[in-house]
Amino acid sequence: MRKTAIGATAAVAILAGLVAAGPAAPAPATSASAASAEKKATKTASVHGKARVSYIESIDDDIRFTIDAEQTPFTRPVPPRAPEGLSTDARGTLKFSHTSRSGAAGWAEARVDCLVTSGRTATLTAVVTKSNVEEVGARLGISVQQGGKGEPDRLGFSWGVVNVDPEHVDESGQPVRPQAGTCMAPAPFTTVIRGGFEVVHAEITKSPAQPEAPIRRG
Repeated sequence: MRKTAIGATAAVAILAGLVAAGPAAPAPATSASAASAEKKATKTASVHGKARVSYIESIDDDIRFTIDAEQTPFTRPVPPRAPEGLSTDARGTLKFSHTSRSGAAGWAEARVDCLVTSGRTATLTAVVTKSNVEEVGARLGISVQQGGKGEPDRLGFSWGVVNVDPEHVDESGQPVRPQAGTCMAPAPFTTVIRGGFEVVHAEITKSPAQPEAPIRRG
């Protein structure tokens, strides 16, 4: 309706001799680029998918992960250091199951609390809510790499061959496995052999309580 109104006004002006006939004035720039910039600015970091992975230490076992995680900045206060929360706060669920050749099965469900991305790679952590192999309340670290052309997705997890403290042992003499800190996970060392993950990257946002850095001159 706006284009029609502008066209009619121009036609009347030309007929009245108020403007010279000629090429129409360029139309205002479309808002496509602005909309694209706004969409990019409001994009939310996330990881979604489910997959079976191949793990070198248990090559014949059936190991599966399901991840639904989305970044929700500044929603989990951590007083006194971060009373407004962190830019990497997240929500969602993590599920995994591990069935050995003998039929023994371990599984866990966990609540996502942190997510950070970079390109096609993401790390996240989740706190166990139900499990027959992990303690409720334990934090697990997961890394995901979405494969490119002809490359498989990959996944890493904070137990097994990583995250041990060799200087400290438990009552059975085994090295202690420290709890993962928020968003802490190893490189994605297993290969996805079925299924896959989609990683959506978004830059982390600045803390509202963080002062502006001083401008250095010279």
